[in-house]
Amino acid sequence: MSELQAILDRVADGGRMTPEEGLRLYVEAPNDALRDAAVAVRNRHVDPGTVTFLIDRNVNYTNVCTTDCKFCEFYRPPGHAETYVLDRDVLRVKLSELAAAGGTRVLLQGGHHPDLRIEWYEELLSWMRDEFPQLQRDAFSPPEIEHIAHVEGLTFAEVLERLKAAGLDGVPGGGGEILDDEIRQIVSPKKTKTAAWLQVMAEAQRLGLYTSASMVFGFGEEPRHRISSLTALRDAHDRSIATHGLGFLAFISWPLQHESRYGHVFGELKGLQLGGTEEEYLRHTSFCRVFLDNIPHFQASWPTMGLDVAERALRCGCDDMGGTMMEENVVSQAGSVHCSVSEQQVRKTIERAGLEARKRDSWYRLLEPGAAGAKR
Repeated sequence: MSELQAILDRVADGGRMTPEEGLRLYVEAPNDALRDAAVAVRNRHVDPGTVTFLIDRNVNYTNVCTTDCKFCEFYRPPGHAETYVLDRDVLRVKLSELAAAGGTRVLLQGGHHPDLRIEWYEELLSWMRDEFPQLQRDAFSPPEIEHIAHVEGLTFAEVLERLKAAGLDGVPGGGGEILDDEIRQIVSPKKTKTAAWLQVMAEAQRLGLYTSASMVFGFGEEPRHRISSLTALRDAHDRSIATHGLGFLAFISWPLQHESRYGHVFGELKGLQLGGTEEEYLRHTSFCRVFLDNIPHFQASWPTMGLDVAERALRCGCDDMGGTMMEENVVSQAGSVHCSVSEQQVRKTIERAGLEARKRDSWYRLLEPGAAGAKR
């Protein structure tokens, strides 16, 4: 048995690889060996025969932002003619459509608007809770929380405590990209750094909010940067579980979507090769499932890769399809054409992989019974 296979077998049996072992495996391990180990880790955490999904909508409440991330096509700087902040009438239509479709979650994210005060966010959350109590509110990624804290002169904990009291249920894992400050300084120098991102999530977990983690790769970083980012997530999850009994519920990754007005500018920074192929995404997904042995759920990124590749990701350690996303405005503006799918399309994708589709909520609680005789 090779040394690489011995490491993978150890992890498949419940052990853990070191970052140094992870770096070697990331570069050298065969795809099929990574995939087999990823499936073994998946099956330790979840029902081997089931893949979950939820009905949701991604609402971007404003596109005003001051961070000027080089890879973002969605944002507009303050004063731009195309800026917006959604009003209650528009939001009511969007959320009514989601509720009518049997939705359970609204994913609420936006830019860093310099003029919105914390009371605006509190009023928005409480209004949504009162008018649409059936919808869980997964809102404001760590960079947004940091921005609100900066505007108000509050701590992350104070911001999250107030937002939770107003109706916040969870904090999405956006804005993480690569959690390595060498890369973050290049691609998003004004945006949240690694320690602050992790601190926001630790506070959210302390308060009992559900959280997820994400990773965007393909900024021209080296494998060592990716391992650094994954190690930061793995260690943070361990700390929160030990301290608060709650860590990240899920992880999702995808390659940079860069077919935008900024893509050529960004690439010229270092002559970088941006994004990633389908095969690179699948290999990366398998590796992450093996390395992040403590995070229970892995989502297949159909919004960036499409349903056919997402189906293949279900054989690379993923156990969840995420949300149907009745609406998507960020990665679509960066070039992705996979913006929204129906519940039936998600179910068919899961079934083609030989697995049973089960609807869930944001806490991964199943909302429908399994088929009679289905594998458990």
